[in-house]
Amino acid sequence: MQIGKVSLGEKNRMISYQEQVSGIASELEDILDLDDLEAKVYLNLLRAGPITASALAKELDIDRARMYRTVDKLVSRNIISTTLSSPKLCIAADPHDALKIALGKKEDEVNKIKKSGEAIIDKINNEISTNQNSTVPTFRVVQGRQNIYADISHVIENSTGIIYIATTLDDVSRMYHSTIPEKITLCEKNGGKVRLLVDMDDPKLAPFVKRFNATETRIGKLPSKGRIIVQQEKKMIMSDSAASFQNSNSDSDFSLCTNSSEMVDNIFTLCTFLWDTSKPLKTLDVKNFVKKMK
Repeated sequence: MQIGKVSLGEKNRMISYQEQVSGIASELEDILDLDDLEAKVYLNLLRAGPITASALAKELDIDRARMYRTVDKLVSRNIISTTLSSPKLCIAADPHDALKIALGKKEDEVNKIKKSGEAIIDKINNEISTNQNSTVPTFRVVQGRQNIYADISHVIENSTGIIYIATTLDDVSRMYHSTIPEKITLCEKNGGKVRLLVDMDDPKLAPFVKRFNATETRIGKLPSKGRIIVQQEKKMIMSDSAASFQNSNSDSDFSLCTNSSEMVDNIFTLCTFLWDTSKPLKTLDVKNFVKKMK
């Protein structure tokens, strides 16, 4: 390798590192409720250590005025701090401390919603005459995987009957990191059952299905790679197959939610048929079953 030139291997390592940093920044945006620039500023401060806002603006190729505004915002949230020296140095908070701050903020928001929500509901019930006894079926389109999983959690939590979840292994893996497994436990305490139907091609992935902790799990061929959640005689949530791909942007995930008795009954009947023709995971020789499916 000649001096002053970068080898292909070094270039690939640099690209790989940049991709890792970009991935971490994207996760930080969701967890700490930051925008793209704020996440980059925080990560660069962690990497570089104490540095002036001006130097950081130059390093990130950002207008200094914009950088000062970003720093002020992060300081107000205790995610970074500044020294009393001249010039001022910016210091990133420890990641554990930043997470505690984010959790504390969310807990405060939840408590506020609970307290204010109960009060406003009492006012509505006492002062406004409502008429919600409608038998007309409703339809909703929900965007965003987080919102869809919240809907699924709500359906499971309040169910006392049978619920089918028919989806891909990738989707099950993502659901595992949501509140859905916890809601399954609550559903079972209320006398309900959650039946998981999953299409699995690799026997080595069986433990990932088991850890989801559904009441019962079966493996079989599904009619599509979409997502179906149906609550007996109550509600159905269905998503397009394109949203189940692992690398799909979570914001591009859409679902149709309806309480139409005709649609709910038809899909529940379909899931019951698929359930009856599938094999229980506990008694299944997964390796041989997967070979037969191929």
